[in-house]
Amino acid sequence: MGSLAAVLRHPDDLYPLLKLKMASRQAEKQIPPEPHWAFCYSMLHKVSRSFALVIQQLGTDLRNAVCIFYLVLRALDTVEDDTSIPTDVKVPILIAFHRHVYDREWHFSCGTKEYKVLMDQFHHVSTAFLELGKGYQDAIEDITKRMGAGMAKFICKEVESIDDYDEYCYYVAGLVGLGLSKLFYASGTEDLAPDSLSNSMGLFLQDLKYEENSDKAVQCLNDMVTNALMHVEDCLKYMSALRDHAIFRFCAIPQIMAIGTLALCYNNIEVFRGVVKMRRGLTAKVIDRTNNMTDVYLAFYDFSNILKPKINKNDPNATKTLSRVEAIQKACMDSGVLNKRFVKVSKFYKQ
Repeated sequence: MGSLAAVLRHPDDLYPLLKLKMASRQAEKQIPPEPHWAFCYSMLHKVSRSFALVIQQLGTDLRNAVCIFYLVLRALDTVEDDTSIPTDVKVPILIAFHRHVYDREWHFSCGTKEYKVLMDQFHHVSTAFLELGKGYQDAIEDITKRMGAGMAKFICKEVESIDDYDEYCYYVAGLVGLGLSKLFYASGTEDLAPDSLSNSMGLFLQDLKYEENSDKAVQCLNDMVTNALMHVEDCLKYMSALRDHAIFRFCAIPQIMAIGTLALCYNNIEVFRGVVKMRRGLTAKVIDRTNNMTDVYLAFYDFSNILKPKINKNDPNATKTLSRVEAIQKACMDSGVLNKRFVKVSKFYKQ
């Protein structure tokens, strides 16, 4: 529930934290009884408790599809990240992974801790995958095939340029956004979003990676945050077009947490000394308070306002960063749903 000291500093966190705790317990009680589905949802809780909570917003069929999509990509990522696997073994597995999901007997031992359990007992994931509707299966297969091929390409190729970096991020993050849009469409509740907007939704959630020993580490960090900010306007367009309230909350909560994390990390040397993330009480507030686009615009405006004064005029990308922050704030104001007087004094998501 977060440290007592954090709650004392932010007493208005207490109620959202209690609601989050109750929601977490309720989610654990809703784990299906069938062994393969029980494994999948239990594994989801182990590898990402926050995602396991957010996914509860969705209806049963779509929730099951998103759960399996997440676990399949986690398994794919586990293969890619395991440095003990020889390249001549790893590459064919990545390329063929989209076929392995149809094989109830397939598994491959690699990874550590929860991820090793996921890989050793991958047959549970395959069994659950085969119970999904064909539209869901096709979407998961397509994205897994494309992502596996992209990962295989960069196993054999170093990231040496910005273009290489952008291409790699498309494979490991942008495709996640495309896949979710395909699943929403397959559910019959949403139109198929344009690939450009879906790509931005995935890329904005991409974890930042840092060069810890670089002399210009903070400048590199700021550059990556600035690059991430260019996807915000696409993300806002994507979310504003969603019709289903459950899908809206499922998409909006992680996006708000992403902009909050960027605001926290920007120009922050502590990133290189330990884990920097939003306090749990603030996360609980985001989950509790995100219900419509007004909430989204307000959150994006607030977090961009937190980031803005951190911009160091001596940073090489200061002008670009400021321009992107101001573009985000303008998009929020141009939405017409925010009260200008309220926005001036708003500290709804103060850190």
